[in-house]
Amino acid sequence: MDIRPILSTLSRHKLAASLIVLEIAFSCAIICNALFLIGQRLERMQRPTGMDENQIVSIAVNGIAKDDQAMATTRADLAALRAIPGVTSVAATNEVPFGDSSWNSSVRLTKEQTHETLNATDYLGDAGLFDTLGLKLVAGRQFLPDEFIDFDALNAPDSKVGIPAAILSRVTAEKLFPGQNPIGKTIYSWGEKPIRVVGVVEHLARPRDNDASGAYEYAMMFPVNMPYGNGGGYLLRTTPERREEVLRAARTVLEHSGPTRIIDPDKAVTLEKMRSDYYRQDRTMAWLLVVVCIALLVVTALGIVGLASFWVQQRTRQIGVRRALGATRRQILHYFQIENFLLASIGITLGMALAYAINSLLMTHYELPRLPLLYLPAGALALWSLGQLAVLAPAWRAAAVPPAVATRSV
Repeated sequence: MDIRPILSTLSRHKLAASLIVLEIAFSCAIICNALFLIGQRLERMQRPTGMDENQIVSIAVNGIAKDDQAMATTRADLAALRAIPGVTSVAATNEVPFGDSSWNSSVRLTKEQTHETLNATDYLGDAGLFDTLGLKLVAGRQFLPDEFIDFDALNAPDSKVGIPAAILSRVTAEKLFPGQNPIGKTIYSWGEKPIRVVGVVEHLARPRDNDASGAYEYAMMFPVNMPYGNGGGYLLRTTPERREEVLRAARTVLEHSGPTRIIDPDKAVTLEKMRSDYYRQDRTMAWLLVVVCIALLVVTALGIVGLASFWVQQRTRQIGVRRALGATRRQILHYFQIENFLLASIGITLGMALAYAINSLLMTHYELPRLPLLYLPAGALALWSLGQLAVLAPAWRAAAVPPAVATRSV
């Protein structure tokens, strides 16, 4: 179809055409960035921790007063929890995924190094922690029984005890030893004594997901027996269908074994529930952005429908003349569709430039990454499709006008 008549008609309606172009441009810019932000939120929420989250429950236990026998009490707790029907493994740790506590330390490759190579989170736990979390070993081995030390001995004033071994996440290992086999190498953290790397796990995430994606799995595990009340708590592994049953039994066991301790009911939950609560704001933001996108698309569609309907009414005589000269209904329909496609294309082109401008602003003030090119064609296709659907009803009405009626209209 010759588009010169379409361009000629649009040139006589510059204001209306400009308004619809600007509406499409702003919608394209906002929708592209909104889709990008939604993708960011979903990606953040779905990143793996490396743990069997659907099989783990967590219980936080804190003492009312100082317990000089905290380590002995912890061992008794672990034995009692291990005896609960349905529990396959149990561990005491300093921090739990999606919890309130996060222990972090700098990591150096040599003793003389003055600046850290990276900062990683430190999971301290007993012999049951690895199996309780369900981590997947990709290199090396788990900790040996004689490598475990007590936290009290490690944390004592002027302590000469050092951490003998470490298991790293794969991301941490690759950052520290790029292109090398990390097994057997040493790192420096928690004092001046070298720590030997004995294993690498596929994934191990930080408890608090507040860092950039590159640091999300900067994590290490140390063989340290932790007493209760040091920020973490007890982790129990069970089958998914028995989680609630195990939680109730575990709370009963702990309440009877230590009347001077506090068991927070809000922190006796499944790991899946902890993940869900942790990312509640991200889900809310994602849904809010979805609503914004839908509202923009609806407003844009209504604008296109309104403008197209107005133009159909204004061009009734023109349409009738074309019909009388032999134009088919399909040709009239295509005329309005092509007209809308041209307006949408101009708006989308401007919208893409505006999308990058908005993204640059977000990068400056909120440290967001660059908008990937993938989101631009996604937004363009959405608006092109919306435009064609929105103009369809007015175009059909124009194509249905009888030539005799149209030619008599003023």
